[in-house]
Amino acid sequence: MPTFTLALCTWVDPYIVYGFTKDGLLIVFAMVFIMTGLFPLCSALLMRRTGVVSDITMPRRSERLPAYVTTLIYYAMCYYLLRRTSGHAVLLGIFQGAVIATVLSLLITLWWKISAHMVGIGGLVGALIAVMLVDGRDAPVVLCAAFILTGALGTARLLTSDHTLAQILAGTVLGGACVFLNAWSGVVI
Repeated sequence: MPTFTLALCTWVDPYIVYGFTKDGLLIVFAMVFIMTGLFPLCSALLMRRTGVVSDITMPRRSERLPAYVTTLIYYAMCYYLLRRTSGHAVLLGIFQGAVIATVLSLLITLWWKISAHMVGIGGLVGALIAVMLVDGRDAPVVLCAAFILTGALGTARLLTSDHTLAQILAGTVLGGACVFLNAWSGVVI
């Protein structure tokens, strides 16, 4: 989801990656894909193979904790590496928000099962809204499509009985709020 979010936000507002050369931008995209997509997927597959989790879908709340911890480590490393670049505050805020949303999801998972899928897509919507507000970009079709995809994903999670409506709504709000507030405020730690 972070790679897709980066691509979509870059398309809506190319200014957030203004300081990067073409090769530098390719490196950033590759790093984001590897650190937030490939590494967590490989870790989940290894956890399944070694028996840490019973299934790749991690149906039990307790099985999600190791996955959240490894994902948090990868997201934090990605954010740290992005901080070492000349990235725009909105770009850094998106990834800072993703790290915060992952930390909060991990903490919530200790007591309650929240929808990580919805945290991710909520973050995408929050990032789009922040990018549009900060630099005055107008992309209503993209935003409407993101809302439709959010609704479709939430409906799918509900129909498969993986989550309750409260878990779906909580995940969406958590992801959207964390990413939006961090990207929109421009305050980067």
